[in-house]
Amino acid sequence: MKKNLPIFLSIFASLAIIAIISILVIFRASETKIDKTSIEAAQKCVADWMLEHRRETPGGRGQDNTWTVGAWYVGMFSFYEQTGDLRYLEPLMAMENTVGWKLGKRPFFGDDQVIAQVYLDIYRIVKQDPKIIAHTKEIVDQQIAMPDPGLGAHTATLFEKGAWSWCDGLFMAPPMWARLALVTGDAKYLDAMDEKYWKTYDFLYDKEEKLFYRDSSYFDQLEQNGQKIFWSRGNGWVMGGLARLLDVMPADYPTRYKYQALFVEMAGRIRELQQSDGLWRPSLLDPASFPTGETSGTAFYAYALAWGVNNNLLKAADYKQTIARAWLALINSIQPDGRLGWAQPIGQDPKLVKAEDTEVYAVGAFLLAGREILNMK
Repeated sequence: MKKNLPIFLSIFASLAIIAIISILVIFRASETKIDKTSIEAAQKCVADWMLEHRRETPGGRGQDNTWTVGAWYVGMFSFYEQTGDLRYLEPLMAMENTVGWKLGKRPFFGDDQVIAQVYLDIYRIVKQDPKIIAHTKEIVDQQIAMPDPGLGAHTATLFEKGAWSWCDGLFMAPPMWARLALVTGDAKYLDAMDEKYWKTYDFLYDKEEKLFYRDSSYFDQLEQNGQKIFWSRGNGWVMGGLARLLDVMPADYPTRYKYQALFVEMAGRIRELQQSDGLWRPSLLDPASFPTGETSGTAFYAYALAWGVNNNLLKAADYKQTIARAWLALINSIQPDGRLGWAQPIGQDPKLVKAEDTEVYAVGAFLLAGREILNMK
């Protein structure tokens, strides 16, 4: 039996390659048509590639509760909900053993809290075991009791005290705090989140451009064309975070209308900045300096805009072509081996990308986008 194992593995690998190629043919042949078969084929292809190649991807090398893996797992749980396929739930349930349902190494840092979105979704949908959310609740209770650190330069001195001083953090932490309020029935978590959210909005949002600076270090910086620097994935984090937050916020929450208004305002601006190939460029206001499209930001925009249509915040007639172009561009960014390419690596500002660049968080956003587009009427 052992002698035949290499032959078996070789045959299995060959069949896997054939399957991936077949899937690619299905959805590349559907470039003028978006349907259930092509969407799920693309999602499965990209998800399965990352499951197999996680450790070869920089953001996938760390523990399960790092922010990169956490953002991927958010999409993975969504894909499990969509398909009911336990293969996509198993790595998430294994976190009981890999990280003990704990937050990251710096638990008050918003990035190290994103994984708790998955814990809380598992708790409310799969298994109501108090151990799953115990550490999350303990840390957020401590954070609420801490003095407000204020806002300023995005440094460890500040963000490790719980300040949301960078726009990415609006995806990482607020949707988790809102989920904690939902599963505990305690509005204090939502109220504390609400206060912190609008302080960050006042600090980082440019009301003229209707976009978020990544952090305060970009307030006075300009791109080569003289425009302000607004990072695509950074604003994608914000819009994706708004969708994730509004998904679980009570319909009668007093300030819900403010989140909805911000979402609609940003959506209109983002729609204007989509390029002709369907992708957004790493620098939203200077596409010429970064001429190649970028998929992590694009995937978050596709997800958020489709969510907005599905939840009656955006008119389908105004956004369906924007969403369709984005999705088809994402599909065309999938490489022959199944990886989602053209994804900007870990960073904080616009950078050039290549076809072979991929990341776990980009796959998470892609899976979220596929589900919402599948749900569009």
